[in-house]
Amino acid sequence: MLRSWRVKLKLLLATVTLAVLLSWLYLFVGSLEYGRFLLLPPCLGEQPSRDVEREALASQVRRVEEENQQLRLQLGQAQADGSDGSPPWGASTEDGESGNRTACPKQRTVHKCELLHVAIVCAGHNASRDVVTLVKSILFHRKNPLHFHLITDSVAQQILQTLFQSWMVPSVHVSFYNAEDLKDSPEVSWIPNKHYSGIYGLMKLTLAKALPSSLSKVIVLDTDITFATDIAELWAIFGKFSDKQVIGLVENQSDWYLGNLWKNHKPWPALGRGFNTGVILLLLERLRRLGWEQMWRLTAERELMSMLSTSLADQDIFNAVIKQNPALVYRLPCFWNVQLSDHTRSEQCYTEVSDLKVIHWNSPKKLRVKNKHVEFFRNLYLTFLEYDGNLLRRELFGCASLPSPPSDQLQQALEELDEDDPCYDFRRQHLTQHRVHLFFLQYEFPAFIDPADVTLVAQLSMDRLQMLETICKHWAGPISLALYMSDAEAQQFLRYAQASEVLSARRNVAYHIVYKEGQFYPINLLRNVALANTQTPYVFLTDIDFLPMYGLYDYLRNSIQQLELPNRKAALVVPAFETLHYRLTFPKSKAELLSMLDMGSLYTFRYHVWPKGHAPTDYAKWRTATMPYRVEWQPDFEPYVVVRRDCPKYDQRFVGFGWNKVSHIMELDAQEYELLVLPNAFMIHMPHAPSFDISKFRLSAGYRGCLQTLREEFHQDLSRKYGAAALKYLTAERGL
Repeated sequence: MLRSWRVKLKLLLATVTLAVLLSWLYLFVGSLEYGRFLLLPPCLGEQPSRDVEREALASQVRRVEEENQQLRLQLGQAQADGSDGSPPWGASTEDGESGNRTACPKQRTVHKCELLHVAIVCAGHNASRDVVTLVKSILFHRKNPLHFHLITDSVAQQILQTLFQSWMVPSVHVSFYNAEDLKDSPEVSWIPNKHYSGIYGLMKLTLAKALPSSLSKVIVLDTDITFATDIAELWAIFGKFSDKQVIGLVENQSDWYLGNLWKNHKPWPALGRGFNTGVILLLLERLRRLGWEQMWRLTAERELMSMLSTSLADQDIFNAVIKQNPALVYRLPCFWNVQLSDHTRSEQCYTEVSDLKVIHWNSPKKLRVKNKHVEFFRNLYLTFLEYDGNLLRRELFGCASLPSPPSDQLQQALEELDEDDPCYDFRRQHLTQHRVHLFFLQYEFPAFIDPADVTLVAQLSMDRLQMLETICKHWAGPISLALYMSDAEAQQFLRYAQASEVLSARRNVAYHIVYKEGQFYPINLLRNVALANTQTPYVFLTDIDFLPMYGLYDYLRNSIQQLELPNRKAALVVPAFETLHYRLTFPKSKAELLSMLDMGSLYTFRYHVWPKGHAPTDYAKWRTATMPYRVEWQPDFEPYVVVRRDCPKYDQRFVGFGWNKVSHIMELDAQEYELLVLPNAFMIHMPHAPSFDISKFRLSAGYRGCLQTLREEFHQDLSRKYGAAALKYLTAERGL
């Protein structure tokens, strides 16, 4: 450091000397020129003397310039050999970037088609939601292909793998790495950690080993990061690393590592204020050559002898290593990690909105953190939180993308559609690829599966949200729900569920968000999503507008055992009733229900508008039945049933209103399922405003015509699938 300042002093003196000489030369030459006009011509003998003086002066100027250049080279070398190769807080860096803002726009140094690699450690339901917001902010600004390397537990992998597969963002690749292997291995499991991130907060230490050996560099991000600029700008900084630097970090903006926050506060050793590891640039190839694994392990073992545990997870160990090896770190300008924890110096990282690059919500308080400009930061975060992810499916023109079979097949199917077809909108909706976020809220997977256990399966949109609490009060067992919502509505639902005492107390209700796209309600897609993500052997296929009778969950499990359903192919029918009153004293038994039925406060479901839908249940027989009884399939029969989880899927060509359940029951019959009506089970439909799709069905002849076309095509497909046995359905439909 002393050598560096000596070189700087020499450079300053040389610069002053050069300026003086140049001024002298200017005045000298000017006086000669002026003399030509005002004085007599000089004597012939004086000319050589003046030429010699001029040449001598020019020679001296050249010599000083050469010395100046040599001093600049020495200064650059001194900076490269310095303690950490970077200036103190707020000072200018060697490339002209100040500690808190960029003086002028930098020319883009990353090729527009260069693949950028990003690594994120993620575990659990909540962190998975955070990753989605982070990824949205990156995709919004990006101009390059991206490869996300996600180190996840099994829960986060299931959620994020489904999300990215259904998102289908062009030029985005995703690889998953099993965090469970790292967690249970001796890599980091031996390190005591007090940080709320738990053992997953230590896994960034293992990336040089966990990521592919062919990967030479990567940007590592915490899940609570929001980007306000193109990530390629951060990637370009790799090109500024010296030969010795392997890690790019922003200085910590709190006083944590200064050790003065409270009496007897003893943080891990750090260089100055230390560094924050929410944003890291890693040159993996160099780290591997340096023996990074052994380096950090030895450092951690030594420090844990006195510290006993980490307080800030991997950040403590990174800082301890850098303290011992300061030449490894490249100090990033602090706007690349504006840290919004309490009592930070983050305000020194920006003076204008344009200065912001990366916002880091690194306080446990998250959006409730105290900061002078927190309202602005919160609004920026909420913008991406509620941003329509469908709008981020944009192509990167001019860059060749890797082939994606699902995407290519979908594109081919879309191109084959006839836009002049009157039913084009229906067919287009059927091919729409909806984003799916499974297990949006905390869900506890059962440790033991009861062979007779059953999950209630339903779907809903925002306008049916009020039914959730009541259903949870009626049904104690597991529930799987598919919710059709926009990104903004999903956040409203999240706040609603977290504020509800009933919903927040349940850990056996799985909420799967299917994001809105298209003009029709994709009812059978929603049912299939909810059905596919159940965990029990049996499912109760119902609709969100129905309240099951109290105790139905236990009754169904007993019926499954008594009827020996594991050994037979059967669908248990739960008789459906309805009320026209918004307030209902719910019957506690079959006897009470029959009394209300006789009094006219309850009705058999849809008897006055669609009797064919449930008439085959034979309500007259049900009134006196004490044992399950078998009924035969009839046209338009659409009961609510309990079946095995591996039952046929719903046909997704049926969207909006009409034939979505009828087609499913028809296929159950084609597969020779018995239809058994349960004598002591019932459910009651609660009144609600008509849906938008049923209004279209009633008002549009074109809608009804397309539904008829889809029915005929379904019959044809059923005949091809099940042969001559399926002809009875077409015959019955035509009344032959």
